[in-house]
Amino acid sequence: MALFRTLSAPEPLPPITGDGVVLRAPQMADYAAWAQVREESRKFLTPWEPTWPADDLSRPAFRQRLRRYAEDIRTDQAYPFFLFRSEDGALVGGLALANIRRGVAQAGSLGYWVGAPYIRRGYMSAAVRALIPVAFDLLRLHRMEAACIPTNLASIRLLEKTGFKREGYARSYLCINGIWQDHLLYARLQGDPRD
Repeated sequence: MALFRTLSAPEPLPPITGDGVVLRAPQMADYAAWAQVREESRKFLTPWEPTWPADDLSRPAFRQRLRRYAEDIRTDQAYPFFLFRSEDGALVGGLALANIRRGVAQAGSLGYWVGAPYIRRGYMSAAVRALIPVAFDLLRLHRMEAACIPTNLASIRLLEKTGFKREGYARSYLCINGIWQDHLLYARLQGDPRD
């Protein structure tokens, strides 16, 4: 029955280090850097994300985001991370294991974003590789899932490069930029070979 027991993590996971990157739970002290990289990247990110609320980049909205993150961690629903470059501590993006399902599923969904100044430099690939053992060994998931819009070739390359296998095509799967969009479905299993 231990397999089906809900993991209870009262605190965020400790920082995770990867090849040139560090992942850690978001903190209020990250607000200025987060807001700056998101604002600089708005045009780049908009086609790939849900519609941003009007106050999305405000300090009160960020504070509320942190409260939601803390509740998600407390209830084992999601584990959010900000992604930092090791060499200088620059905040370059974020990722999360979300929609965690326990019981017979033991699965979670991977989501991620990278600021426009930091694309195609390998930071997110390194972050996903660093997160894989955490997901499977520490959080005891059996399956990591991910989805991407079929025209997002960079995301397809990222998922396939980090060992995710394409499993299908979901029609009108997620509402992205205000439009219900089809997505390619990917997954990586606990027993899949690791780099």
